[in-house]
Amino acid sequence: MSPTTESHTDTAAPTGDYSLVVVSNRLPVDYVVDDDGTERWRSSPGGLVTALEPVMRESDGAWVGWAGVADREFEPFENDGISIVPVALSTLDVERYYEGFSNDTLWPLYHDVIAPPSYHREWWESYQAVNRRFAAVAARVAAPGATVWVQDYQLQLVPAMLRALRPDLVIGFFNHIPFPPYGLYSQLPWRKQILEGLLGADVIGFQRVADAGNFTRAVRRLLGYTTRHTVVEVPGQDGDLRRVVATNFPISIDVAGFEELAARPEIQARAREIREGLGNPETVMLGVDRLDYTKGIGHRLKAYGELLAQHRLDVENTVLVQVASPSRERVATYMTLRDEIELQVGRLNGDHSTLSHTAIAYLHQAYPREEMVALYLAADIMLVTALRDGMNLVAKEYVASRINNDGVLVLSEFAGASDELKQALLINPHDIDGLKDAIEQAVRMPKKERRKRMKSLRKRLRENNVSDWAKAFLDILTGRAAIEPGIPDGLVTKLREVAATPRLLVALDFDGTLAPHVDRPEEARSLESARDAVMRLVALPDTRVAFVSGRALVSLEQVAEPPESVLLTGSHGIEMKLDQPGISLDLLGEEIAQLATLAEILDGIAARAEGVWVERKPAGFALHTRLVSAPVGQALQRTARGEVSSVLPSLTVLEGKNVLEFSVRDGNKGDALQRLREYTDATSVFYAGDDVTDENAFAVQGADDLSLKIGQGITVAGNRVRGPEELAEVLALLADFRTANAEALGRAHPEATEPPPARF
Repeated sequence: MSPTTESHTDTAAPTGDYSLVVVSNRLPVDYVVDDDGTERWRSSPGGLVTALEPVMRESDGAWVGWAGVADREFEPFENDGISIVPVALSTLDVERYYEGFSNDTLWPLYHDVIAPPSYHREWWESYQAVNRRFAAVAARVAAPGATVWVQDYQLQLVPAMLRALRPDLVIGFFNHIPFPPYGLYSQLPWRKQILEGLLGADVIGFQRVADAGNFTRAVRRLLGYTTRHTVVEVPGQDGDLRRVVATNFPISIDVAGFEELAARPEIQARAREIREGLGNPETVMLGVDRLDYTKGIGHRLKAYGELLAQHRLDVENTVLVQVASPSRERVATYMTLRDEIELQVGRLNGDHSTLSHTAIAYLHQAYPREEMVALYLAADIMLVTALRDGMNLVAKEYVASRINNDGVLVLSEFAGASDELKQALLINPHDIDGLKDAIEQAVRMPKKERRKRMKSLRKRLRENNVSDWAKAFLDILTGRAAIEPGIPDGLVTKLREVAATPRLLVALDFDGTLAPHVDRPEEARSLESARDAVMRLVALPDTRVAFVSGRALVSLEQVAEPPESVLLTGSHGIEMKLDQPGISLDLLGEEIAQLATLAEILDGIAARAEGVWVERKPAGFALHTRLVSAPVGQALQRTARGEVSSVLPSLTVLEGKNVLEFSVRDGNKGDALQRLREYTDATSVFYAGDDVTDENAFAVQGADDLSLKIGQGITVAGNRVRGPEELAEVLALLADFRTANAEALGRAHPEATEPPPARF
């Protein structure tokens, strides 16, 4: 459909029709005017579009963004099965919001202040206004309960603005660029407002673990919110705590798409033509970057020039092709950078080129994907020397295109891709001598080693393509991974890995995990299949099993009937029973008085609705609302929060599935799991749970552990199954793998093995 100049007026209902809405600064289409004056839209598919196209078509999705043309308004339209909803920007918006605050304030700040950021209040005001406009459009088109996924640093205020407009929405945010360390981020005059804007999301995604850590550190320092590994506890106006997941989701590319292009005969022929045009040198090196100061182009040119000057490389046999696509050409910093790079290229060519051989082929232009793949095929060595980069997809595109399993990737350790592509030659681009050594190593690397490294790189890349990235984010955001029955292949692989650990701790929630949920808690019982698997695990050497429950231990022991050697923690870690007959808990006189007051308040609230009851725990009380309707239960829980906080403001409050718990002692399942890990000296921990309170346990698990969410809901767990029946299968598999490992090592069953001494 052709664009129109008519103004779009807001006459729609408060909610729209789209169940999935993507919000980004730019639309996935470009507005084009042909030579004959015809107006049309041209698809501009990048990795993000490739990843989201299938799910957006399936869910009737809409894409909200700017068309790239200032001072024009366009009506919504359909493009290739996706609804396009344009947002208008004026020339002043582009100058202040986009070129100013986004790209001359945030971009340099978030990239380690390689160039100095500029701070202008009018830019900030424009950034707020434009973010508010994007939020309003997204709120208007999203269906009730829809999922909205906001993209990148230009729109960091949108999540909170959108939540204020539409609290019914599920909101995700992904930051495609780095998030800076606190010492740098704290320079931003509007630092708190940005954090608060991002925390409007339910899930905030980053490229690297370090980026997520920088964000949660800033939240603790500037806002004072509690963070537990990847979970941020955000207080609401009514006293409720909202848990926001902030973790890494390394983005990738359409691997199969690049492989398909690389296999085309015409593209392979074009690659040969490129090499011939360069004089068929022995070694073609390639750099592909936006012309940006974060990419380390100058460092690359300096290292290459010194290698030529020192005769460690010969211009007769080696050429560097540098593609520097135009970027932000109206920003003064970028104008200066272009002049510097082109002057450097000119000097190097003047110093080292011959009549028949050019040292550097410099190309200041953008190319279509087909031409880029031909360049990747033509290049023996790819140089990625970024000084700071969220991911750097060029590195992944090169690897995906090398279908002959040959070629060398020289990769900056400051690019997010280095976390995954470990078989590249990793370099510090600031270390010019080290960079020179790596380039020379790449040139002289034997073919056998090149192929070994590239095969490993390609295998790793296939394990995380762009579709996997989008699915992983949306699964955590929406809980859709719980829909499919059975045990995913990835979980089976992880079970094998964790089963091989020297000392394994298997820690399990009870209700909803080992036992299906029931209306009367005293009637809950483990599935027989789950109990059988637990008994098998208990009998294995170097394996400890623990039940980690929100129940009081007296109640847990009654319903779970645990084997004698199972470690127990109850009341969210406040009670513990670790290889000793007694339960450790001592209440102070002040705490006993608080419990009496708490009981009086909650008993009064429970009396207001039939089916609501109060459960007594050793250090608190739980208000259960599962037998009443959701609106009634939520209203009673809000009342309880308000009345308790006005009288006993220091109590710990935990919210679970249809239950609100108050405790005079601070405890959570994450702290309990940490104590169990220390007590058992476990080298790996398997933890499974279904409740919101289990997120604290998932949050403290590390790379060598296995976290398993049971059922639906937003989670930081790395794996998910549908229900307790699947968990029983998982535990049986874990017992099988653990048994096989024990037999392979010749370890006897530990009937005579003494439990470790108590440490608490």
